[in-house]
Amino acid sequence: MDSLPDTAEVKHANWSEALTAALDWWRDAGVDGTFVDDPQDWLAQNHRQPDPAALAPMKPLRELVAERDSPPAPVVSDRSGWPQTLEAFNAWWLTEGLLAPQGLRRLAPAGQAQAELMILVPMPSADDDDSLLSGRAGRLLDAMLSAMGILRAEAYLASALPAHIPMPDWAALRATGLGEVLLHHITLAAPKRLLILGATGVSALLGHDPTNLAHSLRAINQESSQLAAMSAWDLDAMLARPALKAGFWGRWLDWTGT
Repeated sequence: MDSLPDTAEVKHANWSEALTAALDWWRDAGVDGTFVDDPQDWLAQNHRQPDPAALAPMKPLRELVAERDSPPAPVVSDRSGWPQTLEAFNAWWLTEGLLAPQGLRRLAPAGQAQAELMILVPMPSADDDDSLLSGRAGRLLDAMLSAMGILRAEAYLASALPAHIPMPDWAALRATGLGEVLLHHITLAAPKRLLILGATGVSALLGHDPTNLAHSLRAINQESSQLAAMSAWDLDAMLARPALKAGFWGRWLDWTGT
């Protein structure tokens, strides 16, 4: 007759089976790790305070955007090197590295000094070819000049910037001296009248504040006299909103007394 199993062995077997069954139950429930009742700070390493000496002061957002998206602004300060004739100025306008960022296509002014009318735009248009105002905006200007009874060759066409710069910071450009260069350009051209198409940008470049009053600009102060000036919307705005043409024409007739 076989002997009965020892009581301790039976208890050990029952305990092992019970433990295995419990672990299987929790595993089927999706619990496969061990847990403790003591609270743990899992984010302790993220709570450490950084060394203040290692932190650099944050730059203003405007400066960060300018560093990322804008070319470095030129600095034109030495007036002794500026040309003193219109012909020399036109050549300098195309070659002087401080007037515009490198790699941008520049366009020269067109016309003769002492013209009856100088037409000033903020900058060349993106679709201009090899000459200023040769694109879509230039075709609108030709139609306007025809209505005014002025040939393009009789006007002096110029831009405040030598190259097309998308979304220029006019205040920053003025700080570099480009406003003074523009006034020098106007002095050399010596027109009888000045028509500014794109008054807000040009007014900001010349330091007129506030710029939203740019369309009230009536004269440009020069060294010895004032130059009669009329300011208006830029040509692209008139192309986009034909109603602006009628407003321009009324002001033109009033300005010229015709």
